[in-house]
Amino acid sequence: MVSSKGMAPVTSGYLSMFIKAQFLSKSPKLPKNVDLSGKVAIVTGGSSGLGLESARHMLAFGLSHLVITARSLERGQTVVSSLQTANPSAKIDVWLLEMESYESIRALVERCKTELSRIDIAILNAGLAEVEFGLASTGHEKVMQVNYLSTMLLVILLLPLTMAKSPAGATPRITVVNSMMSTFANFPNRDKKPLLPSFDDTKITAWDPAERYNVSKLLGQLFLSRLADGIKPEDVVVNMVEPGLTKTGLFRKLHGFAGAIFNLIKSLTAKTAEEGAITYVDAAAVQGSESHGGFVVNCEIHPLATFTYDTEAKAVADQLWEETLDEFSFVNARGILQEMSNPGNQGVGIRKPNAATV
Repeated sequence: MVSSKGMAPVTSGYLSMFIKAQFLSKSPKLPKNVDLSGKVAIVTGGSSGLGLESARHMLAFGLSHLVITARSLERGQTVVSSLQTANPSAKIDVWLLEMESYESIRALVERCKTELSRIDIAILNAGLAEVEFGLASTGHEKVMQVNYLSTMLLVILLLPLTMAKSPAGATPRITVVNSMMSTFANFPNRDKKPLLPSFDDTKITAWDPAERYNVSKLLGQLFLSRLADGIKPEDVVVNMVEPGLTKTGLFRKLHGFAGAIFNLIKSLTAKTAEEGAITYVDAAAVQGSESHGGFVVNCEIHPLATFTYDTEAKAVADQLWEETLDEFSFVNARGILQEMSNPGNQGVGIRKPNAATV
């Protein structure tokens, strides 16, 4: 099967893509033989919307241990109680995660390290769409912080952990929620040096809520596509997924005329969260090594964002890569990825432990 990188870029416009995705594509279904018994999954942003529905799907397929993350433990515990009632034999936990905080991310990973015997699936669903410009405690613009920087940090920190905890013969999955809207990012600051700080100053890059969301997803594709090149898919599969327009609260802060139009379109055309979450579970539990570094849309391998195929994309991706790893120097991200690299590339591939040591 052809990978996302091996496909021709999408040339159709937004309206054509939207109609195809929402009306002309068959509703995806999961194979009945999916078996998640004995497995452990983490879902960030799992207390509502698509994250919660993907958790429900996985529990229905026999998932043994589920960890959902939430910004509010009180709300998360209410969700866990409901899930536990419906799935009494599963172990279900809620852990605190604030995606605007690097310390919160590191604390989550430390809990994974000490409290989980294995990690088979990580669905990184937590995301943000903002109407107004604002900075996180890190000093970075909030949408870029949550959708790009914090998500990439979580991927990097989970990579060696999922491999080290994986029993012999098992391949863990890290599935990152992305968006086809990445294709429609204008990315006007692509030539800025340095690049990442240019998102944090409206005098350098004008604030546009839709553009910021779109470009945050584009940067994710640029980074993860390169990251996957250095990791063997038989060790860890890293892929991206698009759930389609769904009836969730992601854009709940959009008000006024634009909000009214968006809500009307959503009410008429959007899939339910339950339907959209099927794509998450497909990417995390059904898709094979061909999805590694790729983009899954409607349960099928799909081309990456159009910009990733442009001649200038490599230079931008190289700069983004270096700046991102510089940002993550406090966790030695370069060292982590070097150890994870394929033999013959920059580092020495890590081998899975024997099952007896897990």
